[in-house]
Amino acid sequence: MLLTPKPSMCDQDGFIAAYGQIYEHSPWVAALAYAQGLTLDDDIPQALAARFAAIVDAAGDTQKLTLLRAHPELAGKLAMAGELTQSSSIEQSGAGLDQCTAEEFARFHVLNQAYRDRFGFPFIIAVSGLRRLDILAAFEARVHNDPGVEFTTALAQVHRIARFRLDRMAQ
Repeated sequence: MLLTPKPSMCDQDGFIAAYGQIYEHSPWVAALAYAQGLTLDDDIPQALAARFAAIVDAAGDTQKLTLLRAHPELAGKLAMAGELTQSSSIEQSGAGLDQCTAEEFARFHVLNQAYRDRFGFPFIIAVSGLRRLDILAAFEARVHNDPGVEFTTALAQVHRIARFRLDRMAQ
């Protein structure tokens, strides 16, 4: 399966327009990938995902933290107001987060606040293939992690989200 549009065939503006939101509100990842030079290999989702992940992993901690902070809270205010990016909206609704009970929404709210207070960025998990109770269980477990462990875990989840998004773009 190849990506559509093919990265190797895009000009800079077209590439950033198509792939700049793979990492939530962080088009700098796509811009750096384009600046490195794209090849036919980058037309394959797993290759472009690896390139993007390497760019993020090579960034400084401040830039990584900014990337993490660009993600929305799960079942949070933006979701309730219908203000998520298209990708985040599809992902959260696919996991049933738009169908939470009042008690589940309340639990997400409490966990979102506790997590953000503890770590300084929102809880991030690749929700594809998960159900809201699985997500709540992971949330409840991870809110107690060591900050360094959670920073690394959140970045790994961001990479998984990016890979899922790229896979969806493949024909």
